[in-house]
Amino acid sequence: MKIILAPDKFKGSLSAIEVCNAIEKGIKRFDQSVQIIKHPLADGGEGTLTILNNFFKLKKRNLIVNNPLFRPCEATYLVSNDTAYIEMATASGLQLLSKHERNCFYTSSYGTGELILDAVNNGYKNIVLFIGGSATNDAGIGMASALGYNFYNSNNQLVIPIGKELNNIVRIEKTDLKIDLNSIKCTVICDVKNELYGPNGAAYIYASQKGSNADQIEQLNQGLINFSNQVELFLDKKIAAIPGAGAAGGIGAGAFCFLNAKLQSGIDFVLEHTNFNTIVNSDIDLIITGEGSVDKQTLEGKVVSGVASKASLFKIPFIIVSGIAQDVKQLQSAFNPTAMYSIMDLGVTQKEAIAEASKYLNDIGFHLIQQFTSNKYN
Repeated sequence: MKIILAPDKFKGSLSAIEVCNAIEKGIKRFDQSVQIIKHPLADGGEGTLTILNNFFKLKKRNLIVNNPLFRPCEATYLVSNDTAYIEMATASGLQLLSKHERNCFYTSSYGTGELILDAVNNGYKNIVLFIGGSATNDAGIGMASALGYNFYNSNNQLVIPIGKELNNIVRIEKTDLKIDLNSIKCTVICDVKNELYGPNGAAYIYASQKGSNADQIEQLNQGLINFSNQVELFLDKKIAAIPGAGAAGGIGAGAFCFLNAKLQSGIDFVLEHTNFNTIVNSDIDLIITGEGSVDKQTLEGKVVSGVASKASLFKIPFIIVSGIAQDVKQLQSAFNPTAMYSIMDLGVTQKEAIAEASKYLNDIGFHLIQQFTSNKYN
């Protein structure tokens, strides 16, 4: 029997490769003869570069940039040939701030722009920007400011490039632009399809997770509306309804209008660049995928969604494993998995599930292969 293990990380608990290792141990405990192909994945969010580095030898570049609150921090990006792979979270990520500092009303993506500028200045023509895990809701004006765009308020003053100021922008200028947009190609990798503003937009869906209160979220949404209007007026680009425009606090839209970026699904990018299709063939008996939490958002461009699509295409049974599973009937209807397993279904507390995830995944691996080989699901 040959099995592919293709999970995402279990956020806050295990990396994707650690998830693979834990499930593998459980399967091998039941049957040593099972062939395991470990293919850890990511969906374009934080940790994606770690996954890519499992498959390619990328070189690291380090520099000091501004964190989301304009404090110096060390950030890195990876390079290969003429391509720079930049993870927004390393410069503008939520994990860079303590819990009480997190509020996307006051944060900026400026540091991400500094990473892009450094890459361009060092001759990298292809910029691949991964935008998950941000601490921001500034529509990318921080990033753009680092690249030389200027944003003015009604008093003809430069605005501080943070979410709070989006509604005060009345003019956008690019006369001080520090890069030649015609000489670079930018691809933005994102894991969500949210529009820029409105009920399904950046502010209403994600700002509360980044520390903003209800009043601030309303102001951020109004700011995104104003930003969209100013971009159309001064840059002649319509960005409001672009799928993924609201990703990472609107930086999906910002990269589109400030870098002429193309937006691409994170899981599609990772599956393509890690050659997932080449290992999925008629010899594969089962694919096991999963992530820390699966719910209705999993339907929108997450690892499980991408793997489920491939499994269905090649008519291979697949099983979803998670730390916690919600909206189960919806997921079963959409994906039609062979089975679903969740650590929380074992009757443990959330604290135990996180702390002992490796142990429980080992047990799930043992149980699922036992059930699968007994033809219970076939």
